[in-house]
Amino acid sequence: MLKKAFLTNSSGIMCSRVFGFLRDLYTAHILGAGMYSDIFFIAFKFPNLFRRIFGEGAFAQSFLPSFISSQKKGAFALSVLGIFACVLLVLGLLVWAFSEEVTQLLAFGFDRELIALAQPIVVINFWYLELVFIVTFLSTLLQYKHSFWVGAYNTALLNICMIGALYIGRDRDLLQIVYFLSYGVLCGGVAQILIHIYPLYRWGFFKLFCVGFGHLKRLLSPSSAPIHLRKQTQNDLKSFFKQFFPAVLGSSTAQIASFIDTMLASFLASGSISYLYYANRIFQLPLALFAIAIATALFPMVAKAIKNAQTHQALKSMKKSFWFLFVMLWGCLIGGIMLKNEIIWLLFEGGSFHRSDTLMTANVFAMYMIGLLPFGLSRIFSLWLYAHKLQGKAAKISAISLVFGVVCSLALMWDFGAVGLAIASSLSGVMLFVLSVREFGLRKFWGIMAFPKGWLALLVLGVAEVVVLGGFLHFFHIA
Repeated sequence: MLKKAFLTNSSGIMCSRVFGFLRDLYTAHILGAGMYSDIFFIAFKFPNLFRRIFGEGAFAQSFLPSFISSQKKGAFALSVLGIFACVLLVLGLLVWAFSEEVTQLLAFGFDRELIALAQPIVVINFWYLELVFIVTFLSTLLQYKHSFWVGAYNTALLNICMIGALYIGRDRDLLQIVYFLSYGVLCGGVAQILIHIYPLYRWGFFKLFCVGFGHLKRLLSPSSAPIHLRKQTQNDLKSFFKQFFPAVLGSSTAQIASFIDTMLASFLASGSISYLYYANRIFQLPLALFAIAIATALFPMVAKAIKNAQTHQALKSMKKSFWFLFVMLWGCLIGGIMLKNEIIWLLFEGGSFHRSDTLMTANVFAMYMIGLLPFGLSRIFSLWLYAHKLQGKAAKISAISLVFGVVCSLALMWDFGAVGLAIASSLSGVMLFVLSVREFGLRKFWGIMAFPKGWLALLVLGVAEVVVLGGFLHFFHIA
């Protein structure tokens, strides 16, 4: 089951990231790394952050336990959907009404002219939050039936729609292209929702919604709703929200750090936001392909084993997953740093994206890659806390590492620019890993680390990769 779920999630993430790289390649070719690309990335950053946080487990880790234990699953699910949809609708209207203030908040360093250009772009992209929540909600319901493929592959539709929007608007001026790209985001959100319709019908969720709607009507009518039913639904919702907010913070340190970096980069030279965006996109690939995919597949197994008092079985599954993840990320780390220039050149250089942009983005990417191991491996140990319903402790750990990263960013950005922000992000990852291991327990951690075959695999892989890539760079390199 673990292998099948991992392969489904991993292949879906790979498909999505391939289209994502094609999108970024096309965006770099048309918009380059300058004022207009910075405007779009600022506008898209918050909804994209929201998508990553929700889509990478924070919602599912909170919703599924409450959904499983709920006696009236339909009523509970519709209640959660209604609450979030209404809150996000109100939030979207507030962003529309106070677009200038929100844009200034997202881009402290933009001048008045840039703020005026970015305002409507921010509003358009903000409506994607409503769509992406619905997508996440529907995907989580399908996970309850062990159907992972829709949640894994639906993000590709967002990228396809954005590529289509770029293609349609390619011959217009740069600001118009940014508008086309923003509307492409909304079209992608609608497409992501539509792909869920048939699987939801197949697994009987529309019947569940109908039954749940009937229960909600009774709950909203005080004269007909039994007191125990109302209390049960209220308790389910309280339990969900009690776990949800710590889970969001606990599983989103890397994404929130990247979001803060983008805000701080608005104070730096033009193009800094774009360098961070392109570099972080590549950094996120191995993190999602291996760390997020295996964590998504591992969590139900660990949670079930702990619930059944099978601690040894849970630790055994974690050790196997840890070493697989360690070896995969170790290989990505070495390859990414050694081939940093060549990777950025291959993916982005051309059109409005020049050699100087390639070299700057490559340096930022290398600094991000230093944090790949700590950010990725910390997810294994965070699962232990979530399985024990210690979302509060996980949130505290994330908050400490996040504050530490912000302090490092403020200390490094003025001397090192965008590269300094990337270094600070990696330092935040190291702090997250250290605190997660300490909470997990040093004795259990050393038990996982005591695996000679794993260390031998790391050594052989590292030496072989350095030799092979060193030979390749001797004959071909970008400078």
